[in-house]
Amino acid sequence: MRADGKRLKNTDPMYTVAAYIMNKRVDSMNMVTLDIPYDPIQNYLNEKRKQGMALSHMGVIIAAYLRTAAEFPLLNRFIMNCKPYARNEFSVAMVVLKSGELDNGTMSKMYFKMTDTVFDVNNKIDKYVTENRETPEKNGTEKMIKILLGTPGVLRIGVGLFRFMDKHGLLPKKLIDASPFHNSLCISNLASIRTNHIYHHCYEFGTTSVFITMGNLREVPKRHSGEIIFERCIPLGVVMDERICSGGYFALAFRRMKQYLRKPELLENPPEVVNEDPGK
Repeated sequence: MRADGKRLKNTDPMYTVAAYIMNKRVDSMNMVTLDIPYDPIQNYLNEKRKQGMALSHMGVIIAAYLRTAAEFPLLNRFIMNCKPYARNEFSVAMVVLKSGELDNGTMSKMYFKMTDTVFDVNNKIDKYVTENRETPEKNGTEKMIKILLGTPGVLRIGVGLFRFMDKHGLLPKKLIDASPFHNSLCISNLASIRTNHIYHHCYEFGTTSVFITMGNLREVPKRHSGEIIFERCIPLGVVMDERICSGGYFALAFRRMKQYLRKPELLENPPEVVNEDPGK
C-alpha cells in the first residue's frame, strides 16, 4: 500500500500486460495538441472582471481538467513498478518564476478537492504563485534540493534511495508531498514567456501520468457554414502515459474538457457526481 495511492486489482488485462512490456514512461508516451477556443474563455474572464473577480486562463484550464477528472477518474491513475494505482488525492505541479527573474523558477504542487469550483481553483493558484514567487525557499521542493546538494556525494545516493523507496512503495508521505514529480497533472504556461507549446516528457521519477503545456495563441482554420474561418485558440501540448487508460477514454475525456472550456460557467458549481475508479 502506497501513501499516495491504492493498488488496482480490477483492470483490463491488456493494460496489465502493457505495463510490463512498456515498463518506462518514455516507452508509453502519446502526444496530442488540443486547440482550445480563446474567445469563450476570454469573454468569461472579462465578464467576471466586471463583477470584481480576477480569474485567469490557467485557473479555468486547471478547473476544467479537474472537473473532467471527477467524471473520468482513470485520468488520476499512475503506474509504478509496472503496477497500476489510483491516486487518493489530486495534485497539480506547476513551475513559478522567482520574483524578478526570467530564467529561474521553482516547482512545487497544489492540492485540490474533486469538488472544487473554478473560484476555489483560482484562489489556490493565486496563493501558490504568491508563496512560491516571494519565498520559494520555504516550499518542500527547495528544502529537499538544498539537503541533497548540501553534502558531497549525497545527491547520487539520495536520489538512488528515493527511486528504490518509490518503486517499492516505501517513500514517506512527507517526501511525496515535497516532490513535484508525484502529481496528478504537471502543467506549464509557456505563453507567459512568449513560447510555443511543446510536448514535455512525463518524468520517469515519480508518478506523473499527464503533462500539459500552454503555448502562444494561434489561429486555427475551421469550416463554418461552408466557409473557412480562422479561430483564435490556446494550443495545449498534451503528453499522456497510455498505460493508465485507453486512447478512446482519453479522447472522450478531452472532448468533455473542451466542452467545459467553451462554457466555463459550468465550473462555477461543484460537480453533481464524483465518479470512483472502477478498478478499486
